[in-house]
Amino acid sequence: MNRKKYKMGKISYINASPVFYGLDNGLLPDWLEMVAQPPAVLNHMIKNKDIIISPVSAAFYGMNCKELLILPDFSISCHGNVMSVILMSKYPLEELDGKNIILTKESATAASFLKMIFSRRNINPKFETRSVNSLNDVKGNVDGALIIGDAALTQPWATVFKHKIDLGDLWFKLTKLPFVFAVWVVRRSFARKEPQIVKEVILLLNKSRDLGYTNIEKIIESGAQKLNLNYSFIKEYYNHLYCDFNLEKIKALEMFFKYLYEEKIFNEKVRVELFS
Repeated sequence: MNRKKYKMGKISYINASPVFYGLDNGLLPDWLEMVAQPPAVLNHMIKNKDIIISPVSAAFYGMNCKELLILPDFSISCHGNVMSVILMSKYPLEELDGKNIILTKESATAASFLKMIFSRRNINPKFETRSVNSLNDVKGNVDGALIIGDAALTQPWATVFKHKIDLGDLWFKLTKLPFVFAVWVVRRSFARKEPQIVKEVILLLNKSRDLGYTNIEKIIESGAQKLNLNYSFIKEYYNHLYCDFNLEKIKALEMFFKYLYEEKIFNEKVRVELFS
């Protein structure tokens, strides 16, 4: 009997490579198709029911928590510096009041986080949201730019901007907690209808990630080749990244949502709910 086929989201940046390594190397069953896109596109796709399970921006989960459940044990997170989520600026953070800042449209979490930080410090920049992938995207009257993913690692932003602020480090200094940038989610309606499929996908993701960390040298080599960067730099990058989701990270995510609510970026309080 032919089994129904399902689509699952996959982050197109190298940050999620450890989770998807096994699925990229023989573990992917014929009933599951992976769709590789930036987080913002995956957010949109799971909202539109084009995919059943996906990594999404943590803030996107918060905005849509009534429709989504978080899969246990998966995230993209950091303890301090993350290297690939940065604010590049011509001025120190405290001097950006009234200045022009471009927010990347690639991630809801980083944009929400930055707005929250500014709000807490009573700094009011002028925001514009659009693509930020190269120096061409920051020409003109731009005082700062929020950049994420592979573009943050590869482009010579320091030729335009004097100050570099790592959002993972900014959060750690504020809370002494890890920061969760992305989580894996399933639509609640699908989880109710097909809980066994969700369990199978979780098992596959676990096996895939285990293979990823067993073969982390290959992942580092592949990332270095893809981005045309040296091995030691990409090794350092992966040393800053974590792909688990434990109690400390649940606490950190709930604190993030609390701050977003307090600063009126979220309209209501959000509770983290996991598929079980």
